[in-house]
Amino acid sequence: MMARTKRGRRSYGAGEWGRNRVRLFPDPKTDLLQIEWRENGRRLTRSLKHRDWARAKRQADEVAAGLAAPGLNGSAEAEPEPLTLGKLFDIYGEEVTPTKAKASQKYDRAAMKMFLEFFGGNRRPDTLSQRDWDRFIRERRAGRAGRGGRPAGDRTIQQDLKLLLAVFNWAVKSRDEEGRLLLESNPLSGLKVPREKNPTRVVLTQAEYEALLEISTAVDWRFRVALVLAHETGHRIGAIRQLRWSDIDLEGRTIRWRGEYEKTGYEHRTPVTAGVVAVLEGARRHNSGIADPPLLPASRDPTVCVSPTRLGAWWEKAVARAGLAPKRHRGWHSLRRKFASDLMNQPLKVLCELGGWKTAQTVLQCYQHADQERLRKALEDRPEACSLRA
Repeated sequence: MMARTKRGRRSYGAGEWGRNRVRLFPDPKTDLLQIEWRENGRRLTRSLKHRDWARAKRQADEVAAGLAAPGLNGSAEAEPEPLTLGKLFDIYGEEVTPTKAKASQKYDRAAMKMFLEFFGGNRRPDTLSQRDWDRFIRERRAGRAGRGGRPAGDRTIQQDLKLLLAVFNWAVKSRDEEGRLLLESNPLSGLKVPREKNPTRVVLTQAEYEALLEISTAVDWRFRVALVLAHETGHRIGAIRQLRWSDIDLEGRTIRWRGEYEKTGYEHRTPVTAGVVAVLEGARRHNSGIADPPLLPASRDPTVCVSPTRLGAWWEKAVARAGLAPKRHRGWHSLRRKFASDLMNQPLKVLCELGGWKTAQTVLQCYQHADQERLRKALEDRPEACSLRA
């Protein structure tokens, strides 16, 4: 008895012609695998009600060998193999990850690859426990898990474990083609993710911004445009670098922020200041004339956007040229924190809409910073303090 897979149109044959021939193929409409055989001269077809090609090939071999009845009872309808981490991540990666923003998709793929290397692709998700959780945290901190062999901080580990929890929570609510839950329960539910007690969140000062702005043109005209946009709109540099001229309405003085380039996936439009309009009008002189060009084109190819690496290099060059003292974690994102802090007196709903934040809680916890001057002024403005001065 021979079995072979046909080239081109995907199908699989088992058994011998005229005796016990069985053919396996996907339904063109649903992709559910079908099995076909002949009985008393009649061609019979049944759906296997799943899309697992390896499992379906075994079922076809069993039917051809006479180990299963033609109605596909018995061994052909055996319980499916236990769900593995590899299979679960494949399903999540095909059905959920593509619905996320591009940056999140890239992170999902890298993180799931890391978990497969650490736990093993054949590991069953329902066997993970507190010991595995603690071991991952310990090894990730030491740089023995993840890319590059570099030690990871608690915020990075927190992000990794939140994805793992999200995948498991999704599996608990999702069913296969036969109505069975992918996971009966999340074995990691309730476990605590590590949190930094005093996370470093640098806010660019007004003096530092003015120093960078003064030498920005000497670095590159695109750096100046990116710097002003980051300061005046409060958006992430990743969204700014992906802007195209079709997103900009100079007459209406607005910018459209595409959801595919926003971390939250939230597409929105915001008004801009006169300062932004001025730099945009200056940038228009560098327009290459191609259809829908990037606002910040790459040097070698004006049809694509400038790279994150180039923007990072410009930032470091500008900091050095402006004579600013080195400060860890002071980068493009410090402008986003400055924007949130500068508008601290505005309603949170307004601030979230302007900066593209999804929740006010994120702004309060991670972005707004009340400096000593602001705190002192708040105390002096209290009615009690006024009465004491009188």
